[in-house]
Amino acid sequence: MGGCSAPNCSNSTSIGKQLFRFPKDPVRKKKWVVNCRRDFEPTPHSRLCQDHFEQSQFEEVARSPAGGKKLKPNAIPTLFSVGEPPYPAVTTPYILLPLKPEPVEKELNFGDHGYARRNPLPGLEEEDGDRTRDDQQPCTQCQLLKKQLEQETQRTARLQKEAEEMKKRLYRLDRIEKGLQNFLYEDQIRALSLTKRSRRAVWSPETIMKARKIRCAVGTKGYEYLREIGYPLPSYRTLCNRLETKIMVTTDMSCEELAELGLGLMATCDSPTEGVGDNDEEELIGVLS
Repeated sequence: MGGCSAPNCSNSTSIGKQLFRFPKDPVRKKKWVVNCRRDFEPTPHSRLCQDHFEQSQFEEVARSPAGGKKLKPNAIPTLFSVGEPPYPAVTTPYILLPLKPEPVEKELNFGDHGYARRNPLPGLEEEDGDRTRDDQQPCTQCQLLKKQLEQETQRTARLQKEAEEMKKRLYRLDRIEKGLQNFLYEDQIRALSLTKRSRRAVWSPETIMKARKIRCAVGTKGYEYLREIGYPLPSYRTLCNRLETKIMVTTDMSCEELAELGLGLMATCDSPTEGVGDNDEEELIGVLS
């Protein structure tokens, strides 16, 4: 076991004395060396025992990790049993006292002074062992918090990925909407989200006129086919109700024949049933443009 480095002192931890490491601060370390009346350079294993410090140099309440007394941060040893006048310099060319062999022991990290590596008192070894085992056991609350942190991290990563996917989808939908605006009016775009042939669709005058032109161009069957595949167009009954000047006539001519006349007449002849709200009457409804 290590012993005290002061002259004429053989105290060590084996007799229950606390040993303190020389400070790392060069100024304080020099004061310690000068006060112990030795001309030597302390090694990391050099120690001074508790008998060389006045009681005022110790903390009143604080204890070292090993359970012993704790020196104040600015403690200076002053109690030595050698010559009164301190030798002035650590680097003097002559040796004042015979050098005492320095003990060699394994370097331990006990802070600035290496506070008191004391032998445990009888009966305390078992308590210290239990305390060490308790310190080594993982904290249940820490494990729970760590697990919750990992779950929240995974959830955050998943939400960030979903947010990126939603941004891409919104970008694609925005491009699709801009493309639809090239050949559809706003009311036609809104009608795409409604139930097929729903009465809730509100058609603008522009859409009515556009639908009339399409029906005259493609005929009754072509117009109904476009509506069947989902093209947003009003029903034939809606066209008849929305056009202003109406003339009720009867004729044996088909819709295609009326269209060829170029009179702007529309008829329900041979028109298929158009569902809820469609016109089921047999007579011709002609509309003059």
